Amino acid sequence: MRSFRNQNHQIDFKALNCAALPMLPYLCRQWLPDGKLQGQEWVALNPTRPDRNKGSFRINIKTGRWGDFATDDKGGDVISLFAYLDGCSQTEAARQLIKLAGLRHD
Repeated sequence: MRSFRNQNHQIDFKALNCAALPMLPYLCRQWLPDGKLQGQEWVALNPTRPDRNKGSFRINIKTGRWGDFATDDKGGDVISLFAYLDGCSQTEAARQLIKLAGLRHD
């Protein structure tokens, strides 16, 4: 198993995002079960607001970039998506993502 800590014992966000990106289709199904895959994008209702129209909240499953075009909320990777959906910091999202994905982070 791979460690996601650097020599200073801090989380290596870039390495974690690279490891989580192939799992993004699965994670989208878990986090946004009302969504569906359209080409390379997961299209869903935004659970952080009273969204009634699929289409404005999209996640590119190849790059990790995501955005809600109704609110201009956006991010560029899996960790920022998890932080946004969970309402937590990037660091907390990274820690939870490591556990969720069954990855090691000593």
